[in-house]
Amino acid sequence: MTRWSRPFLIVLLAALPASCRLREVPINGPLGCPAAPKNVILFIGDGMGEVQVEAGAYFAGRRLSFENFPSEGRLATFSANSLVTDSAASATAMATGEKVGNRVLALRIPGNGEPLPTLLEIFQTKGKLTGLVTTTFITHATPAAFAAHEPDRELYEAIFQDFLETSPTLFLGGAGTESAVTSTGALAAGYAVVTTRDELLALPLETVKIWGQFGEGHMPYEADGLGNLPHLSEMTLAAISRLASGPDGFFLMVEGGRIDHAGHDNDEGRLVREVTEFSNAVQVAENWAAGRTDTLLLVTADHETGGLEVLLDKGAGNVPEVSWSTTGHTGDPVPLYAWGQNAELVSGTLDNTDVFKIAGGCAPAP
Repeated sequence: MTRWSRPFLIVLLAALPASCRLREVPINGPLGCPAAPKNVILFIGDGMGEVQVEAGAYFAGRRLSFENFPSEGRLATFSANSLVTDSAASATAMATGEKVGNRVLALRIPGNGEPLPTLLEIFQTKGKLTGLVTTTFITHATPAAFAAHEPDRELYEAIFQDFLETSPTLFLGGAGTESAVTSTGALAAGYAVVTTRDELLALPLETVKIWGQFGEGHMPYEADGLGNLPHLSEMTLAAISRLASGPDGFFLMVEGGRIDHAGHDNDEGRLVREVTEFSNAVQVAENWAAGRTDTLLLVTADHETGGLEVLLDKGAGNVPEVSWSTTGHTGDPVPLYAWGQNAELVSGTLDNTDVFKIAGGCAPAP
């Protein structure tokens, strides 16, 4: 199927079910190619639509950290072959500036199947350090879209080999199903492998090349307790502390991946705690970036999960009363918040491919 064009979406709206409609049209026009900031930190709350943010804020009893950013807009999330995207296609759109089909990781499919350069790879060619942090297992779809090129998101062994070839500076996330294989391969590739919070925090700051694989499979939900595993905010701080040592800057993608899983389960109790810890991780980055003029923070989602609606705010510390319309993804637009260099480009409704441009992925070489 050919790629959806922006004007075509407007014609298509009337035929869509309510759960798939874009709530605000038309999508903004082309952004051009702004200069790349020295440092770019992209936060992706997997499955975190506008209502998930609302629910998290009610539970926290305050606005979430990123709700106070100076610029805010929305992203359309449709993929190349569906109005309802999956994480692989949406993360690829943000990572490469190109639409692909669902399940595809940074390959031109539909098309000739050639690899699409990602933000992480482009910034590496400019001398920047790079990192991927997630609460899912490390080879899951969203981080994979930034450092792998595969036709299907479940080709985990091939994704891991792509990771070793792409060689980002650090990975922090869940252990996955092949933890023995990945730890052995990561050690052989020169990464310091850590498996607990204590091991991560004990690493000297000069240890930059890190492979952190925590727990079994995905990391535990915040609501279930993490034991001796790091919170997303702690992984974010550990990553920034190392990557900031690079003289040419860095690129870091941080995913709150279990927001999506709670949405699939229609579990609002787990969801709001994942959203608030995601907000804590963003606050860590904002604290580090305070006073800088060479850094961009972006906070968004790959798609909305669950068709969530808040029915009643029950006050701080209490899970709001909600309703769900599905256990799957929807085509609702997702929020985009921006702070720092290029933040002024964020307003109205953009396409998820515009994240690539705002981050400086298409900027000409200086």
